[in-house]
Amino acid sequence: VRLEEFGGGWVQAGGSLRLSCAASGSIFSMNAMGWYRQAPGKQRELVAGVTSGGSKNYADSVKGRFTISRDAQNTVSLQMSSLKPEDTAEYFCFARYASTDYWGQGTQVTVSS
Repeated sequence: VRLEEFGGGWVQAGGSLRLSCAASGSIFSMNAMGWYRQAPGKQRELVAGVTSGGSKNYADSVKGRFTISRDAQNTVSLQMSSLKPEDTAEYFCFARYASTDYWGQGTQVTVSS
């Protein structure tokens, strides 16, 4: 399974960005997909996830600002609004099937104040 990420970049505080991720190489629907992020010197943290059944969860720090969606089988997007400098991080797409996790290469999001 290969995950390809799109989006990311630089934006001023208060702006918006959209991340997308597509999983290829599997005929099965991933049980869950979503995004983690890792800022320099910090641990990787879950940003948002969505299951194949549509259940969603978000980190408290992004609730009300980020929206995750399962656009199609094995495709997930993250709409990020009202971005803050503390959202600056490398964002990694993940997908889970059975007990196996798959990861994207990461895409940088930089929010300037």
